[in-house]
Amino acid sequence: MLSTPGSGRPSWASSGAAVLTLPRAAIYHVDVNTDETSALPAETLTAGVVKRRTTLADGRELLYFDDPDTELGPDRAVDTRALDARGETATMRLDTLTGDWITVAANRQNRVMMPSADADPLAPQSPTNPSEVPSRYDVAVFENRSPAFGPALAEATGTAPEAGNAPRGLDDLAALGLGRTRTSVGRCEVVCFSPEHTGSFGTQTVTRARTVIEAWADRTAALSQLPGVEQVFPFENRGEAIGVTLPHPHGQIYAYPYVTPRTTRLLDSIDRTAPDLFQRILDSERDSERVVLRGEHWTAFVPFAARWPLEVHLMPHEHVPDLAATTTAQRDELAPLYLRLLRGVDALYDTPTPYIAAWHQAPVHTGRDTVRLHLQLTSPRRAADKLKFLAGSEAAMWAWAAEVTPEQGAARLREAVESVGEVTA
Repeated sequence: MLSTPGSGRPSWASSGAAVLTLPRAAIYHVDVNTDETSALPAETLTAGVVKRRTTLADGRELLYFDDPDTELGPDRAVDTRALDARGETATMRLDTLTGDWITVAANRQNRVMMPSADADPLAPQSPTNPSEVPSRYDVAVFENRSPAFGPALAEATGTAPEAGNAPRGLDDLAALGLGRTRTSVGRCEVVCFSPEHTGSFGTQTVTRARTVIEAWADRTAALSQLPGVEQVFPFENRGEAIGVTLPHPHGQIYAYPYVTPRTTRLLDSIDRTAPDLFQRILDSERDSERVVLRGEHWTAFVPFAARWPLEVHLMPHEHVPDLAATTTAQRDELAPLYLRLLRGVDALYDTPTPYIAAWHQAPVHTGRDTVRLHLQLTSPRRAADKLKFLAGSEAAMWAWAAEVTPEQGAARLREAVESVGEVTA
């Protein structure tokens, strides 16, 4: 049951709260580019989601996650494109001044930029559009053709080769020195939320959102097992103001060969305070005026020291290190609650709000008992026609100045979320 703060009753019973119901999206019909089909073996996950595994023409992995009420059958079209062999894995260089590893991935320079609907690389293939997904789908996940990490791994696995000069563990990566390089092992995946050309996670149905959450959990578990992977990061970039190059509703998952700089600082803060720091933060925020939305298993709040004009965190009440560790009940509640939060974000203005939705997860091999899974959603939009740009002090010195108080931001977002009402479809 979801409730808005201070109401003492379910959110859909709030005064003036309109119930938002959206019709299930029409099934996407398209003629694929080949008559060849294959019945893929199925694996049933929680909530009735079905996973099917195959490969693309160049050997990249492709997974279909079918909705529990899907109208798709077991057959999927075969990818018959003539593709070039996959490029070399990128290289990382160490910034000795900060200890950060910088990936140099020149293969990402020529990525597709805002294509028209008939050239959408994430839509199902058609006779005129040889896209990345050969068949109709509900949710599709595949290896990025232009990755910052991978395809090589610390050890050969499946079709992924073993990398030369791979990182040799966290101690190797922590050592400082001039001119240090390592191969950018890992993996980058694209998560297509829908076959439709436009939209975002927030425009999906509850059923589809639940399927995507199941895909995130499945991929987090799988990617965490890859040799050399130290952290897994699902995220969604939404809007041209963020730098999105495809309007198709999608997100990505990065499997890093190191613990990211933000998480490294977080681990340091835990070491300097207490192992239950996340629970202390959640308890403090739940007693504050910055709470935006409450559920049985999750609470959304604007953090005490929010940096961005619009920033909200979503945290589970019980400790879980990552999405793979969440329970079925937590995932079931997350689908409508997260949709309601995102639709509230869009209700702030007359046009959709650009944002970065970042799912922070514990590293694979450290901090599992102390780093708690949480969403950090941020937007540079500080008014209907104004954006916050990171300039001198913030970009160069990492010294932030916020224009909107967290309490003001929470009040506005709470009102917008209340206006959305319960999400039921």
